[in-house]
Amino acid sequence: MNSRKLTSKAKELLAELRAKAPSEEQQELLDVLFDALLFIDSTGQLYAFEDYRQHLASNDPPRVVASFDTREEAEAWLQALPEPPSSAYVLIADRYHLLSYNRELKHRRLFPHPVLEYFLGARIRDGLPPPVASFATKQEAEAWFENEAAPPQQAVITISGEPHLAVYHPNIHHRALYPFSMAAAGEEPQAPLEEPSE
Repeated sequence: MNSRKLTSKAKELLAELRAKAPSEEQQELLDVLFDALLFIDSTGQLYAFEDYRQHLASNDPPRVVASFDTREEAEAWLQALPEPPSSAYVLIADRYHLLSYNRELKHRRLFPHPVLEYFLGARIRDGLPPPVASFATKQEAEAWFENEAAPPQQAVITISGEPHLAVYHPNIHHRALYPFSMAAAGEEPQAPLEEPSE
C-alpha cells in the first residue's frame, strides 16, 4: 500500500480510537498523532516521510542532515539557519554529533553523540558479512569508494586487515568509512534524539 493510502487509513484509525478513548489525556495523545499525519500531508512532506520510513526499515546507520569537515564549519552553518531542526544528527569529520535547538530559548548546540558506536556494536553482535573489498590503506579505500558510480548504501570492507563500514548517506550525497573499532559494547540509548535538558 502506498504512503498516501497508509496515512489516510492511519488517520481513520486514529479518529476511531479517539472516539473510544476513555480519558481526555488519551484523546489528546491521539490528537497529537493525528495532527502529525496532517502536518506531513499539509506541508508536502509525504515523500520525505516515505523515505524516512524506508530508512527505518533498513539496517542503515542513523540518518544525518549535513556533513562538515570541521566544527567551525558546522557551527557557522547552524548559526546561519533561520529555523534549525529541533534535533538531528550531523557529521563533523565523519563523527556523529547531535544538533539541538530550543526555539523558546533561542539556544543552538552541537555535541558529540555515540549513536554510530552503538550501531556498529549492534552490527558486530549480529555478525559481520564477508568484506566486499580489501585495501592496504585508507587512501586506497577512499579512492575506491569515491569512484563507485552507484555506491552501496553500506558495505563491509577491510583496511590493513581491520573491518570498516563504507556508508553512503544518499540524502546528503556523502560517503564515509567507519572503523568497527569505534563500536560501543553497551546497549543503544532509548531516545538518542531526545533534546537535552537545559
